[in-house]
Amino acid sequence: MAASVQPRQFGHLEPGSAPVCGAASSNGAKAYPPANGIPRRADSPVRGCGFPPLVSPPSRKPPSDGSDDEEEEQEDWRELYGSHLQLEVEPSVRDARDEGTADAWIERNPLLIRLTGKHPLNCEAPLARLMHHGFITPAALHFVRNHGAVPRGDWSTWTVEVTGLVKRPMRLTVDELVNGFPAVEVPVTLACSGNRRKEQNMVQQTVGFNFGAAAVSTSVWHGARLRDVLRRCGIMPSKGGALNVCFEGAEDLPGGGGSKYGTSITRQWALDPSWDSVLAYMQNGEHAAPRPRLPRPRHHPRVAPACRIVNWVKRIIVTTAESDNYYHYKDNRVFPSHVDAELANADAWWYKPEYIINELNVNSVITAPGHDEILPINGITTQRGYTMKGYAYSGGGKRITRVEVTLDGGETWLVCVLDLPEKPTKYGKHWCWCFWSVEVEVLDLLGAKEIAVRAWDQSHNTQPEKLIWNLMGMMNNCWFKVKVNVCRPHKGEIGLVFEHPTQPGNQTGGWMARQKHLETAEAAAPGLKRSTSTPFMNTTDGKQFTMSEVRKHSSQDSAWIVVHGHVYDCTAFLKDHPGGADSILINAGTDCTEEFDAIHSDKAKALLDTYRIGELITTGAGYSSDNSVHGASNLSQLAPIREAIKAPAPVALSSPRDKVPCQLVDKKELSRDVRLFRFALPSSDQPEDTTEMHLVYANRTEDDILLRDELDRWAAEYPDRLKVWYVIDQVKRPEEGWKYGVGFVTEEVLREHVPEGGDDTLALACGPPPMIKFAVSPNLEKMKYDMANSFIVF
Repeated sequence: MAASVQPRQFGHLEPGSAPVCGAASSNGAKAYPPANGIPRRADSPVRGCGFPPLVSPPSRKPPSDGSDDEEEEQEDWRELYGSHLQLEVEPSVRDARDEGTADAWIERNPLLIRLTGKHPLNCEAPLARLMHHGFITPAALHFVRNHGAVPRGDWSTWTVEVTGLVKRPMRLTVDELVNGFPAVEVPVTLACSGNRRKEQNMVQQTVGFNFGAAAVSTSVWHGARLRDVLRRCGIMPSKGGALNVCFEGAEDLPGGGGSKYGTSITRQWALDPSWDSVLAYMQNGEHAAPRPRLPRPRHHPRVAPACRIVNWVKRIIVTTAESDNYYHYKDNRVFPSHVDAELANADAWWYKPEYIINELNVNSVITAPGHDEILPINGITTQRGYTMKGYAYSGGGKRITRVEVTLDGGETWLVCVLDLPEKPTKYGKHWCWCFWSVEVEVLDLLGAKEIAVRAWDQSHNTQPEKLIWNLMGMMNNCWFKVKVNVCRPHKGEIGLVFEHPTQPGNQTGGWMARQKHLETAEAAAPGLKRSTSTPFMNTTDGKQFTMSEVRKHSSQDSAWIVVHGHVYDCTAFLKDHPGGADSILINAGTDCTEEFDAIHSDKAKALLDTYRIGELITTGAGYSSDNSVHGASNLSQLAPIREAIKAPAPVALSSPRDKVPCQLVDKKELSRDVRLFRFALPSSDQPEDTTEMHLVYANRTEDDILLRDELDRWAAEYPDRLKVWYVIDQVKRPEEGWKYGVGFVTEEVLREHVPEGGDDTLALACGPPPMIKFAVSPNLEKMKYDMANSFIVF
C-alpha cells in the first residue's frame, strides 16, 4: 500500500506501495539542481551538510544479455548536489515503545510521528521538518508503511530467487547483484497511496489509519535493473505464458494474509526500460537496511517496480496469472464511495481489476503557512508580501506543469512559481516531486477565510475541489485547504492563525477535526452520556472490573484491554489478530482507547464487541483511567463499590504503562511561542522522589535561559538532588558577575558536572543535532555511558 523506509540512514520500502514511480533510472543518475524553493534558515536547529561519498558511482559494466540499450555517461549524484544536501539528522535511538516487540533491536529517529500505536511501526515525519530537508529526504525521516516486523538478515547470506517461467532459474546473492549487473541510481519520490487519509477519516472512518500530509519522501536509489536480471535468467516469451512478474517478501506476516507480502506487475512493465524497475540495495549512498549496534549492518535488496513495491524481496516468480497473494488483492484499491466493507466482501469487489492502484494521481499540499502558524498584522507586515509554499507530485512519470492557489474559494487563481529540481529521464519520465511558491499580499490574506491549492500535470489532470471518500482511504487528492482565522497573539495586537485540515495520527488539531467534533456534539442532546445501547454478541451479566483487576491480565495466557470504558478479554483472538499477537500484548492490562480508535475500522470495532466481558468501574477515588479523556464516564448513579473506595489514590509517574490524570493549576505565557504549564499531583501521598539530577544547560546568553529562577530555587532547596551548571556563548552583562561556564559543552564540562555512567544512570539530551553528535554523544561514551540503553535524545 505504501513505500516506506525504516528510520535511520537505511531504508524499508513497503510492499504494494504506490510511489510516484519507479525507483532507479536505466540511464543512470541525472543532473538535478538543488531545491532552491525550500528555505534553509541559518538558525535552523538542524544544519545542512555535504553528504560524504560513501560508495563509488554506479558501474558501467556492459549488459551480458546483448541488450542494445543506449548507455549514457553516468554522473555521481553526490557531486551534483554537494553542499545542498541536508541529510544531517538527530541520532537514531531505541524507542521504548518497541520493547517487547520483534522490532526492539531497531533504532529510530525520535521525531517520527507514530500512526498505529506501538507495533508494527507506521509513521511519517513532521511536515515542516520534511520540507526543511528539501529535494532529498534523509532516510531516517522517510515515511514508513509496515505490515509486520522488520526481518533480520545479513548481506553475505541474503539471496533473491528468480524462478517460474524462466529458462535459467537462479538464486542470486547480494554480491552477485552488485558485481554481476550494471548499477543504476536515480532520485525517486515515493508516496503512500494513503497520503492525506486522515482527511477522509474525518468524513467517515475508512479501513486505514491516519496518515497526514507527509506520507511522501524522496531518496536516491541504487541497484540493478530488474529487466537485466530477468533477461539473464532467460524469461520466456509472452506466447509461452510469461505474462506477469510476481514478488514475494521475506517477512512472515500475521493475521489476514498468513503469508509473505507479495504483489505483481505485468511483464511489459518489468521489461520496459522507461519504467525503471529496479532491485535496489542502496539508498542515499548507504546500504538500505536497518542496523542494530551489533552485529554488523544488515543489507537487503528490494524491488521497486514502477508503482508497486515489495520490501525485503526474496523471490521473483514469472507466471501467467497475476499474483494470488492476499495483499495483492486486499490492498491498493479505490472503490466507489458507496462500497463499504460488507459489500466489498459480498460482491468480490477486491478482485475487480479496474479498481487496483498502479499509478498515483496528481496531488499538492500547502506547507507554508504551517499549521497553527501566526502571522502578526501590523504596519510592517502589511507592507510586505507573504510567500506561500508547498509540494506537488503526479504518477506515471508525469511532470507537474502548473500549481495554482486561490484565496476566494476558486473564483480566481494565482499561478505559482515551480521549482523542478529533476530533469527527465531519457524516456521523458519524471519520478520526483517538485516545490511551488507564490507571494501574496498580507492584506489579501486578511480578507480570506480559506486558502487552497491544486496542481496540474502534463496530461492536464488536476485535483477535485471536494473530497471523494472510499473504503480504503486511498488516493485522497482534493484541494488542500487551509483555514485563515483572526487571533490576538498579544494584548493590543491582532494576527492571522492558519489551520491545516488535520494533524497526523492521534495528534489533535485541524479544522476538519474541529468541525467533526462540533457536528458530533450538535447531534447529541445536551448532557447526553455515552451510549450503552450498542448490541453485543455476548452477554456480560453486568460484570464490573476495577483497573487494578484489569492490570493483572497482561500476558499471553490472559490478555484484557479497556476501550471506552468497556473491558475485553482478547486472549482467544491473539492468534487471529491481523497485526499479530504483539500488537495486543503490549497493550494488555491497560486502557488503549486512543490507540485502538486510531487504527481500527468500524468493522474491527464491531468485532471487538464479541470479546466484551464487562464494564470498567470508574467511581470512587481508587480508579485512574489509563486515558483521561476516554475514561471519563460519569457513572455516579452506581452504588459505591467497596474496592474502588478503599483503593489507594493513583501515584503519578509510577509506571510507564499507566496514564494518571493531573489537574492543570496554572498557565503562564513566557513568550510568543513558549508556555509554562503547572499540574497538581493527584494525591498528597505522592512518594518523595530521591533521584539525583545533574543539569548542564547551554544557551547563547544569560537572557536565553528559560526557567532560570525556578531552576536556581530548586537547586538551592534540594542541593543533594539537583545540581545545575549553565554554559553560555556570550556574557551580556559581565558587571553582574557571571559565575558559570562560557563557551561550548566540552568533555571537561561534562566530566566536572555530570556523573560517570553506570547501571543506575540515565542521560537525557536535547539540542541541535551537531551538538548532540559531536559534543554530547562521544564524550558521554568516554564517560562509560551505555549509549544504546542509557542515552535518550528528545
